[in-house]
Amino acid sequence: MSLCVVGDFAWDVLIRTNNEVLKGGDSFGEVMLTPGGSGANVAVWARRCGLDTHFVGKVGRDRLGDLAREDLDREGVSHHFIQTDAHLTGSVAVFVDQTGERSMVSGRGADFFLLPQELPKSVINRTDYLFLSAWSFFTDPPRTAARFAAEIARASDTLISFDPASFQMIEEMGAATFWSYVKDLGIKVFLPNYEEGRVLTNLYEPSDIAAKLAEQLPGATIILKLDADGSLVQHDGTQTQIQPATNHLVDATGAGDSFAGAYLAHFAKHGSVLDAARFATRIAAWVIEHLGARPPADARLTRIIAAN
Repeated sequence: MSLCVVGDFAWDVLIRTNNEVLKGGDSFGEVMLTPGGSGANVAVWARRCGLDTHFVGKVGRDRLGDLAREDLDREGVSHHFIQTDAHLTGSVAVFVDQTGERSMVSGRGADFFLLPQELPKSVINRTDYLFLSAWSFFTDPPRTAARFAAEIARASDTLISFDPASFQMIEEMGAATFWSYVKDLGIKVFLPNYEEGRVLTNLYEPSDIAAKLAEQLPGATIILKLDADGSLVQHDGTQTQIQPATNHLVDATGAGDSFAGAYLAHFAKHGSVLDAARFATRIAAWVIEHLGARPPADARLTRIIAAN
């Protein structure tokens, strides 16, 4: 089994403080440059959890683009980067407050300018799973390229999974417009968090949100991520609550990406929706107890992966 991720690679400038940042004030904290990008994060976590993974994205012909290739080489992800002189490699400012919650400001780097003709069709054709993030749908490009990737995948009977990525971006675009771009993709796994689900359905109860999303995407498995309350899985008309694995939040950056990558890796190996969701919950719990979207593995993470 193998996965292809078409999406963004960006470098996160992660800024974390232990106190409130005052307008015009100064504060000590942690400032780190870490590899990120929603698509690349999913690819890395899927590979760390044992799934053969390919990543397709666009970077600048610059030092950060070189480091992106080195990063995915180190992680064992097969990368198919398109390089450009017209744009710099993407970067994101990630602000983590004293509670562990994060806010992000995304620059428009090379990852936002992926074109359909640049996609390696043969790579998408020969994989069993395709992952797309809504970060590839909020502007065009790269929306047309992402939709074309889904078209290639459907022709090969590839399972398509999708993360709606940002409630604020969906609000700005409008839920109706968002659905017009994604409802016909053939999505089989839909991975929103609570806020994204709320914006997409205009409902507030998790069970109602999951049921409504299942109506919007017939035949899809809906996994509604609920942070400290775990997640809610809607599959084949049945809802199942998945309990959280931790409430010790240090940094929420990349939690959803790690969940998606871990879920797809486990499901590809074992075929159980609920077991895959429980495993993904444990991986995401480990991630939020560390800084950054994909911290270096430790003995505990190795044990979690090995046990599954």
